[in-house]
Amino acid sequence: MSKERIYLFDTTLRDGQQTPGIDFSIEDKIAIAEMLDAFGLDYVEGGYPGANPTDTAFFSDKRTKAAHFVAFGMTRRAGVSTSNDPGVAGLLQSAADTICYVAKTWDYHVRVALGCSNEENLESIADSVKAAVAAGKEAILDCEHFFDGYKANRDYALACAKTAYEAGCRWVVLCDTNGGTLPDEIQTIVTDVIASAVPGDHLGIHTHDDTGHAVANTFAAVDAGARHIQGTLNGIGERCGNANLISIIPTLMLKQSYAARFETGISAEALKAISRLSHNFDELLNRAPDLQSPYVGNSAFATKAGIHASAILKDPETYEHVSPDLVGNRRRMMVSDQGGKSNFIAELERRGIEVAKDNPRLDTLVSIVKEREAEGYAYEGADASFELLARRTLGRVPEFFKVESFRCMVERRFDARGNLKTVSEAIVRVEIDGEDKLSVAEGHGPVNALDLALRKDLGRYQAEIADLELVDYKVRILNGGTEAITRVLIESTDSDAARWWTVGVSDNIIDASFQALMDSVVYKLLKNREQAGRTAAE
Repeated sequence: MSKERIYLFDTTLRDGQQTPGIDFSIEDKIAIAEMLDAFGLDYVEGGYPGANPTDTAFFSDKRTKAAHFVAFGMTRRAGVSTSNDPGVAGLLQSAADTICYVAKTWDYHVRVALGCSNEENLESIADSVKAAVAAGKEAILDCEHFFDGYKANRDYALACAKTAYEAGCRWVVLCDTNGGTLPDEIQTIVTDVIASAVPGDHLGIHTHDDTGHAVANTFAAVDAGARHIQGTLNGIGERCGNANLISIIPTLMLKQSYAARFETGISAEALKAISRLSHNFDELLNRAPDLQSPYVGNSAFATKAGIHASAILKDPETYEHVSPDLVGNRRRMMVSDQGGKSNFIAELERRGIEVAKDNPRLDTLVSIVKEREAEGYAYEGADASFELLARRTLGRVPEFFKVESFRCMVERRFDARGNLKTVSEAIVRVEIDGEDKLSVAEGHGPVNALDLALRKDLGRYQAEIADLELVDYKVRILNGGTEAITRVLIESTDSDAARWWTVGVSDNIIDASFQALMDSVVYKLLKNREQAGRTAAE
């Protein structure tokens, strides 16, 4: 039995750019378009030529090799012909091979936002689609606010969709623009659209996540007969985001209820790179990946409870819905005060540390972790600190350098111009190869000053840590009062794009920070020699 084709449309570069805090440069857009094209998506929507200089420059050349290169824009304005509409002209003249128009399909919006009649809006849809087809470009229509419009005036919403289809649209896409429609409504309405206006093999779905149902709504539309899916990488988008293609694609390919009926343009080999695609995109955005993201997050196949870990070691299917290697992820056994020996052995083996279950040092390690987590340490979120603790307990970490002492001062004073300034200075004394070294540094706060002083002169190790960068610093107060116990988590990276987390705990925030800083530097040196662990490479 032949499978039906599902077509995947990525709108990261257009709708995804509506995300607060995200503003792609043309270099960003080119890099992302290449990533999406290489992954195997069918359509890459690049933006709105003519709307801004970046998008106009981006559409001066075709940016994809295999995927349809899509330009987005409005249908012609009422009362203006397509040949005299500058917006439509910009779309037709762009290097895109596909045009995705957006049109109002809710009569309320036609009246209030466009200020034209329902009939004039239908004419604009038909004329715009015909102009794209006549120019040799594939036409798509995004039916804005379709589901709200359908509920308000079913006949008119259907008329808009039918007009686009009959004018020559390859895809008529139903948009849940406000994100408030629920899966059962989506399925009912899509079913009616297919019966009344547009066949399923020409129908698409575009959802937003305002109720947390964007992915579920997408599958409700597919179940009803839609065969074109729009979404973004990691679900970025306006307000609460768009449907997450990183979650949708593995579900289509790995869940039997969909995999048995449908196929996509993504190969099984490409699917194994989806975790890397997701993480590389976050890296480009300069933000930390979502640890709990389905399929691709670092916690997606992580197990904390000891009885779960024991079962997984016997048969992974006991607690895993798919094999992590199918999506380029990996199984993780979290070490914590809830974990038993099985967690520890599995995690140590994953890091290339072999230890027998009856080794007394393993019992010591388990006891130390449980004692320290009672004090406030959190090793499940600090993989590098755990590995260092494990290797030290098992006697396998060289002493690269020894910190003899450190001192940190914060002074608030007036400068020569009479401006009030707060200055932080740190002094760190280390011993390297029997030689004492004293480093002094000023920083933006005491922790930054300590970091700079510690890494200012590590002798023969200095060149090795040149690419070490601290990318995140988190503080949590574990009990009340100014004398509270403080936990510090530091995330670090290097030129390999590896990431690792270290932890420190103390009733002194500076001391807790220094513990985490020390672990980060030592882990980097160990990583350079043994590629410590595997988590850092992900």
